[in-house]
Amino acid sequence: MNLEKILCDYPYAVTVCDTEGVILYMNRKAESTFTNEGGAALIGTNMFECHSPASQKKIREMLTNGTSNTYTIEKKGQKKLIHQAPWFEDGKVAGLVELSIVLPKEMPHFIRG
Repeated sequence: MNLEKILCDYPYAVTVCDTEGVILYMNRKAESTFTNEGGAALIGTNMFECHSPASQKKIREMLTNGTSNTYTIEKKGQKKLIHQAPWFEDGKVAGLVELSIVLPKEMPHFIRG
C-alpha cells in the first residue's frame, strides 16, 4: 500500500509537519487550499511563521503532550472541520497531521447506542 498515492487526490486537505513545525507533506487539496499562501512551495517551510501566537502555543502543546485539537471554522462561505492530531515514530510524537474537511451546509447528526 502506498499511502502517499492514496492521499494525493484525497478529497480533503491533508498537511503533515514535523516537531519543529516544518511542513513535510501536502496533498493536492491542501496545496490548492493554500494557493494564496504559496501552495506546494510551503513544503519545507515552517508553519509557525503563518500562525498567531495563540495558535503557535496550541500547536506546541499538541507536539509536547501528544494531544489532538478539533474545531470548525467558516471561511469564504464554507464551513470546515479541522482536526489536528500527532503522528508517532518509535512511540514518540514526530509531528502533526491536519485534516481540513469541507462540511455540507446541512449535515445529519445521529445518536446511536
